[in-house]
Amino acid sequence: MNTYRKYRLYTTFFPLILIFSLIPWGSGTQVPAAAKVTAPAVPASIKPINPSASREAVALLSYLRDLSGKGMISGQHDYLESPDEFNNKLKNTSGHHAVLHGYELGAIGNQSKETIARQRQAVVDSAIRWHEGGGIVAMTFHQNLPGTAPVWTNVHMSLSQEKFNAYVTPGTPQYKALVAELDEVAVYLGELRDAGVPVLWRPYHEMNGGWFWWGQKDNFVKLWDLVYDRMVNKHKLNNLLWVWNPNAPNKSSGPYAAYFPGTAKVDVLAADIYNNDYKQSYYDSLLKLADGKPIGIGESGELPDPVMLSQKQSKWVYTMTWGKMLVENNNPLKIQSFMNDKYTVSREDYKRTMNARMQTAAVVSRSVLKGQYFGNATLSGTPLLTRNDSKIQFNWHGDSPAAGIPKDSFSVRWTGSIKPLYSEKYTFTASSDDGIRVWVGGKLIIDNWKNQSSAGKEGSITLSANTPYTIKVEYYENRGDASVSLMWRSQSQKQMIVPQSALTLP
Repeated sequence: MNTYRKYRLYTTFFPLILIFSLIPWGSGTQVPAAAKVTAPAVPASIKPINPSASREAVALLSYLRDLSGKGMISGQHDYLESPDEFNNKLKNTSGHHAVLHGYELGAIGNQSKETIARQRQAVVDSAIRWHEGGGIVAMTFHQNLPGTAPVWTNVHMSLSQEKFNAYVTPGTPQYKALVAELDEVAVYLGELRDAGVPVLWRPYHEMNGGWFWWGQKDNFVKLWDLVYDRMVNKHKLNNLLWVWNPNAPNKSSGPYAAYFPGTAKVDVLAADIYNNDYKQSYYDSLLKLADGKPIGIGESGELPDPVMLSQKQSKWVYTMTWGKMLVENNNPLKIQSFMNDKYTVSREDYKRTMNARMQTAAVVSRSVLKGQYFGNATLSGTPLLTRNDSKIQFNWHGDSPAAGIPKDSFSVRWTGSIKPLYSEKYTFTASSDDGIRVWVGGKLIIDNWKNQSSAGKEGSITLSANTPYTIKVEYYENRGDASVSLMWRSQSQKQMIVPQSALTLP
């Protein structure tokens, strides 16, 4: 196993109704007739461990549970420094993108903080594009020992039980260093939350092996609980599905159960399998431990045989090939065969099936604002158009917002509710060409009602977490270019467009 780990050193959504019967199969003409049979609804007991999980996270977990025994999602991991490299090679080799794209948030190349921030942002940007294109996102975090330099040797290291204890003991310098690094990563996961991206989050994987500083600790569950509390209760990362991911229990790894937090604390169970070592015992013991929850192959070097899996290990719902092992451990014919097998769920399969379900599902999300569009600059009379807008971020240039609305001299009123994640002062920034006014909780916080060219103005208000406040935004366009956007920030949240997840219809 450690031999394969050296590669890392060298390579520096809908609501539940949308997906209750979403069962993708093989691609194109290879879909068997049985694949078209509608599956029964997922049991109501299959819910994320986080009671406040986002709709997208609920939908993804239900999809994975429903897929169990019927097909396997294809997956490909990429590194922090090049978040799309091998995913693109998979597509170029096989003609298919994977459904699941694995990303890295840990730094191992002794990069500067500025470089790490830039690389993590590139990962987030790629993950948002992947989700919007119809894919599933997984995140790995190879964390250096907190307080040390971000180099591979500070990840791939042994640590005594006594020294490890200090990192999970509140108040110690080691604990504070650990939490500080988690808080940095939470910012990027928060961007994914605000973009509506559910994440298969697999922190501190391979804990039953001894090659990482968190490995083979008798109180590993204490670290797991600490991270969950920080990410969910502090940072409100309700888009995460918690993947507990040991290594296959081979000669270098202990049994699963010794490090298992329990089914009440995990959403998905996965095992990392290398050397083409797909023993039946690895599968059977993990499946028993999962007790009905989805299981996956978290990492692999060699692509598994889909025929064997479909016959003997059919409950695996996904597999993820690790980085450059895709091309170093698998020849092009094997890659093509795996991705084109009828049992393998490709990204194209997933998108096609999702689109079909979307066309027939009569579901209207309430996470939007009501937009009323007027054919004058004074918000007068009856609106020419009323629609739902997921956020206020438009640049119409010299065009009309919609058919029937004039290019010049029009106005818009958006209304609904807004719910913050934190109890603190929020600063809103409204940029517009031309005038704009913003009310939050009935208070006028921005009044910039005049002809102007892409001007921005700020207003602040103290809000309470998880409390809905009325919001009203009024905008008018005089003539020429037309644009409008609404952003917010707080002490715990960097500036961003007010996301759809924070909005609700009136």
